[in-house]
Amino acid sequence: MQNSKFFGMAFARVYPLYIQKVEKKGRTKEEVDEVISWLTGYDESTLKQQIENQVDFTTFFAQAPEMNANAPLIKGMICGYRVEEIEDPLMQQIRWMDKLVDELAKGKAMEKILRK
Repeated sequence: MQNSKFFGMAFARVYPLYIQKVEKKGRTKEEVDEVISWLTGYDESTLKQQIENQVDFTTFFAQAPEMNANAPLIKGMICGYRVEEIEDPLMQQIRWMDKLVDELAKGKAMEKILRK
């Protein structure tokens, strides 16, 4: 994986793509925000602030209020990689978020996405 390419990418650049992906499948921006909040601990205002500040993924996850303790329960394939086998912690966090958005777009129930 080309980690440095992802790590330096602005989260604000990817966020609208997440929303576009789920809206095509009948889901909402609010649901994207909910899964991101579940994973990272950002609330609506702090998430908006991170987007406005154009922070990169490294900063986005470094400043996350609290990564969810159940995040390691996120398993499966995303972009050709098993998320549970990714060794780099930051890349794993990025792929966890990708996986949550992917599950949302595939119509999975929110309770299952949030590992409740």
